Amino acid sequence: VQLVESGGGLVQAGGSLRLSCAASGRTFSRYGMGWFRQAPGKEREFVAAISWSGGITDYADSVKGRFTISGDNAKNTVNLQMNSLKPEDTAVYYCALRPGVVAGRKDVLYDYWGQGTQVTVSS
Repeated sequence: VQLVESGGGLVQAGGSLRLSCAASGRTFSRYGMGWFRQAPGKEREFVAAISWSGGITDYADSVKGRFTISGDNAKNTVNLQMNSLKPEDTAVYYCALRPGVVAGRKDVLYDYWGQGTQVTVSS
């Protein structure tokens, strides 16, 4: 499975970015997907996740109300709409895939990872 993120970039505080992640290669009948991020000198942290059906989403407290995760199973893509961005959102953002119905907050649950896309929020 290959995961390719896109949509990162430089934005001013208060601005918006939309990240996308496209999955290709081996397919699964069901899978959950998540977004994680890693800032310089910090551990990778959970951002958001979505279940196969799209009916269950989960967000880190730090992004709740500002970020929205969505998926398109037909296109094997997952998106992360990021609004009201803050300098502390600056990080490399990774998408990840977990075969099965449910996603999750722990990175060890995910079997496949993209190479990441840089998001930089200036103050």
